[in-house]
Amino acid sequence: MTGPVLAPDGTALDQVRLRGLRAHGRHGVLPHERAHGQPFLADVVLHLDTRAAAATDDLAATVSYADVAADVVAVLAGPPVDLLETLAQRVADTALGRPGVHAVDVTVRKPHAPLTVAFDDVAVRVRRHARPVALTRRPAAPVPAVLALGGNLGDPAAALRAAVAALRTAAGVTVTAVSPLVRTAPVLAPGQPRQPDYLNAVVLLATTLAPVELLDLAHVLEDAAGRTRAERWGPRTLDVDVVSVADLVVADPGLTLPHPRAHARAFVLVPWAAADPAAVLRGPRGGPVAELAAAVADQDVAPVAADWAGPGEG
Repeated sequence: MTGPVLAPDGTALDQVRLRGLRAHGRHGVLPHERAHGQPFLADVVLHLDTRAAAATDDLAATVSYADVAADVVAVLAGPPVDLLETLAQRVADTALGRPGVHAVDVTVRKPHAPLTVAFDDVAVRVRRHARPVALTRRPAAPVPAVLALGGNLGDPAAALRAAVAALRTAAGVTVTAVSPLVRTAPVLAPGQPRQPDYLNAVVLLATTLAPVELLDLAHVLEDAAGRTRAERWGPRTLDVDVVSVADLVVADPGLTLPHPRAHARAFVLVPWAAADPAAVLRGPRGGPVAELAAAVADQDVAPVAADWAGPGEG
């Protein structure tokens, strides 16, 4: 995280550094931290191109570090959160909201953390990049999108059915088709314990939401089903992946479109092809979904039910 951040043309971006921003906050998991609070400090490095400002000597051509400093202090003193990780993300988000900031490094410090051993400091450091405009811009008219649903804990059929019902009433979303329900074997990391089989389905949408808003909606559906994220590829009550939005091909740490593993996942391709036999997966490893599904036919996918999502199915 110490290396340079590159501009789209490949040149290294400049930096504006703010060190030792501080405020009294009430962040933490312990009751006395919320009741009495303690000092929090933040160091912020903005990655941006300062050449236009240097040439014009115009503040409007750069980022006002005074405004950024005020924003960061407001976050430190603002609504309490449990984790330094969350606080660092909120600081990063406010910095990235400034036009021209391509990335930000944030270090949040908690010098009076409630440890039982001698220490100098506790800090969380993160680097976050601004998302591409294509991911944050709402389309002018509804565009097609594909969500993949799965679950293998509790009552996954009920969780998937509830997710489809919620999508049907969500603002900015119209469900156009729901695939058959299939049963699939779990994808396990090396050495990972066995899990129950998954139930999977694909939902086709028309949406006026920005891709990041659609991702937020997916997370809302997961949270409503009691999803926890303690283990990668671990069992879950509900998993909702944004597979594709319109014809976007975008690589971003927060949301890559199309989904970077969709081309090899039978539990996505098989139900998707059933819902839309003419579907095409965009991107360098894409192609007709039916052909991609046939290429991974050795993966275990068993049909469960065609009419499973309840009234109103597209």
